Amino acid sequence: MTDTALTVQQTARPTGFPTPEHFRFVESPVPEPAPGTALVENLYWSVDPYHREMMDGDFALDAPLEGRTLGRVIASRAPELPEGVIVFHRRGWRTHAVVGPAEARRVPEYQGVPLSAHLSVLGGTGLTAYVGLTRIAGLREGDDVFVSAAAGGVGTATGRFARLLGAGRLIGSAGSPAKVRHLTEQVGYDTAFDYHEGPVRDLLAKAAPDGIDLFVDNVGGDQLAAAIGALREHGRVVRVGTVGQYNTPGTSQAHFDHADVVEKSLRIQGFLVSNYREVQRELEEFAVPHLQRGTLALDETVVDGFERIVEAFLLMLRGGNTGKILVRATTV
Repeated sequence: MTDTALTVQQTARPTGFPTPEHFRFVESPVPEPAPGTALVENLYWSVDPYHREMMDGDFALDAPLEGRTLGRVIASRAPELPEGVIVFHRRGWRTHAVVGPAEARRVPEYQGVPLSAHLSVLGGTGLTAYVGLTRIAGLREGDDVFVSAAAGGVGTATGRFARLLGAGRLIGSAGSPAKVRHLTEQVGYDTAFDYHEGPVRDLLAKAAPDGIDLFVDNVGGDQLAAAIGALREHGRVVRVGTVGQYNTPGTSQAHFDHADVVEKSLRIQGFLVSNYREVQRELEEFAVPHLQRGTLALDETVVDGFERIVEAFLLMLRGGNTGKILVRATTV
């Protein structure tokens, strides 16, 4: 066991895209657990689009950043967290964390399911996709579904879950020809397009000439506007995020015919997955058998080494990942 712990701190508020200069690595002694807590050596870290939004004010400067993390308990003074167990917690962006039972959840071990799945399709990413489809959209068998940022973590999970839940045609948008191929050849999308190739409204009309029933939106802007125009009567929009404007505020607003919302009886709803944590068990009951049978695959981009966590975060913001992006400790 090393004697030194590393944490990542945010040093300044970015304007536009963050750079490595907005972060610093800080060394400190590995902390000791106090009574009722446990020391966790972190193994996997999640870097997510919402981190960029939190950099504008939610994250404190010159303090360790937070994030979803998996780690192994290596010293414990809490009977609920014995040494050796794997836990999920949110005190990420550091190599070691001291957590109490209320802050950590023991991760179940499922035969044949990689540990990383608990941060992708079984984690917040998968829960977002599952809640969006089952709770917010009320996906019906045969629904034609369009997903923006479909090659990202939530987008790939949404496509795979929608297929397993009986969706009709799946249409995705992505940011490169390689990602488009991944969607159609690996994930199960019926068709996909690179949104750089022309006006999104025209690309979507070509991909879905008969319209869509449901839009799962991770981007906002032109893609949201195009989808509202393409929705059929009683169509639904699930708003997951607005990654298109996190780094360019004010430049990605959606301009659409608001009369469509009334005349087609559309429903537009956003949500925070943190309000649906009670669905976690249901997600696992749904997804784990598919993972074990091979009917559900993982879409992950894994970056090795905690020292590359900032690099991985910036890569994700630039669209350099396919599926969920994770950072893995070199000891795994």
